[in-house]
Amino acid sequence: MASKTIADELAKKQKEISVAEFFEKNKHILGFDNPSRSLLVCVKEAVDNSLDACEEANMLPDIAVEVRQVQGHEDEYTVLVEDNGPGIVKNQMGKVFGKLLYGSRFHAIRQSRGQQGIGISAAVMYGQISTGKATRILSKISPDEPAYDVELIIDTKKNEADVKKMEVILWEGKDHGTRVEITLIGKYKRGKASVYDYMKSTSIVNPHALFTLKEPDGTLNTFDRVADQMPKKCEEIKPHPLGIELGTFLNMCRSTQSYKLTSFLVNEFSRVSYRTARDITEAAGVSENMKPQDVTIEQARSMLEAIKNVKIMAPPTDCLSPIGDMLIRKGLRKEIDSKFCYTVTREPKVFGGTPFLVEAGLVYGGELDPQEPIRILRFANRVPLMFQQGGCAMTHAIEEMNWRNYGFEQPGGSGIPRGPAMVLVHIAATNVPFTSEAKEAVADVPELIGEVQNALKDCARRLKTHINKREKLTKVREKYDIIQKILPEIANKTAKMLNLPVPNIDNVITQIMNIIHVDSKVEYAKVNDQSVTSVEIWVTNYTPQERSMVLLCRVPDTLVAKASPTPSKIEGGFIHWDLKTLEPSKRIILRFDLMGLERGDYEDTELYYSRAKGEVVGADPA
Repeated sequence: MASKTIADELAKKQKEISVAEFFEKNKHILGFDNPSRSLLVCVKEAVDNSLDACEEANMLPDIAVEVRQVQGHEDEYTVLVEDNGPGIVKNQMGKVFGKLLYGSRFHAIRQSRGQQGIGISAAVMYGQISTGKATRILSKISPDEPAYDVELIIDTKKNEADVKKMEVILWEGKDHGTRVEITLIGKYKRGKASVYDYMKSTSIVNPHALFTLKEPDGTLNTFDRVADQMPKKCEEIKPHPLGIELGTFLNMCRSTQSYKLTSFLVNEFSRVSYRTARDITEAAGVSENMKPQDVTIEQARSMLEAIKNVKIMAPPTDCLSPIGDMLIRKGLRKEIDSKFCYTVTREPKVFGGTPFLVEAGLVYGGELDPQEPIRILRFANRVPLMFQQGGCAMTHAIEEMNWRNYGFEQPGGSGIPRGPAMVLVHIAATNVPFTSEAKEAVADVPELIGEVQNALKDCARRLKTHINKREKLTKVREKYDIIQKILPEIANKTAKMLNLPVPNIDNVITQIMNIIHVDSKVEYAKVNDQSVTSVEIWVTNYTPQERSMVLLCRVPDTLVAKASPTPSKIEGGFIHWDLKTLEPSKRIILRFDLMGLERGDYEDTELYYSRAKGEVVGADPA
């Protein structure tokens, strides 16, 4: 009998490692690398779960967060997060909170906050390894059902929940919902990257949710709901063939139920018709009738090359749920009192077969410090990214822009600019390319960086136009005020000296001004319990000749009422007025109401003109 070798001895030491055991020893990968950050991550994971649960059940979220310091332990806290969601059925509670990589969203191609099924169970695990204490969960699924009170820890060797207690209780005053209590070693702080900062940021991009935060010192903070409309529900889609990797493609071939290659392409991928499938197989030089299971590596490689050269529609975008310009603006104005706020939602794009879109907002002025670097708010699928700002594609996109073109200080033409501004960037995608499992920064995908820059340039151009417009209007008003004060005095004194009647100087004023002046004002009021935003636009012809022009005013997608004079048309988000007769020294007043908007939703008019002769101040060329 042969003697045992070193290889035999080494083989005895090989053991299977559970995913829970791996993360137990590498908790820093999930963001649990210091006390203050660990506490924030626990709050974030619980809140993310609550938001997802409420939205999937089509319920407006009411989420209460409380952080309590454990008496007698300076560094020990209990995090409590309670929601009004659908609750969790009894036999799923252990799996949801006590098993890593367990969830319903990993295989679904649609936008969601969490996908891997790691977050909340990782928070449970951190709590038990840092304090040795179990996590408590209360859940109720219906007013007619009892609530379940469960205490559990995670058996990390088995990656399974070890339920220490399960009781049926009465949860008075609660029809349905879930409450999680995790005790952990942490550190509570205020300021940047704090629990308060996270809750404030989360409320901006989730304006349909009501949040409360009770801090360890008893301070109660409320982040009000500013919209009663639920986000658009995301539909699950099939993978898009563009960007599929060779091994994944082969695995799909092996596991499909389709009998023919063309049927496989049509049934397993989005945007592939039978005609497109035949084009792919023909370009790849393979038979359309062959069994997918018989596809070789070389044939699969040829098909992937053919897919790149065959025209295939971009993936459907109903798998995405953007926040929307108006709701982002509401969220930003709720937190920052500013004279300028502009937002943009870009058209959906694709990277690696993954649909995504970028939304951006820019706030300028108000309480923001002009000497400090601009503030950056980063979000992915409605979740704030609180750490690793310097390593994120969104930050890199900002740093690589030339902000000096838009009036900001930026030494060297790169880096984060200085100015009284705050920038918001939100990426909505079916698969956000995070740099790590902690989901704190987005990878430098060129398509993402390009779209972020395009969105920010749209906002920055609008800001530059706004500033230039205000400066021009201010100069025009100053010039007009001076002329109105000086010329009448000159006319009166000259007439008195010459013993002549005082002349009419209106034409003289128009010759000196020699512009068409456009200005506006916006007022908000409640009329018979209806929100009415009233807009007035003044068009004054300060030229010595009769003029004409077409004036356009951008309006939100809402009800326009009482527009006068009657517009030539209202379409494409614009009201059009064909002003055929603008008499010298005369003013035309245009009016309209917007119904159903709240205060602050529409504060700065976007005005454009066409077919005008001479200089127009207060509007931009269309």
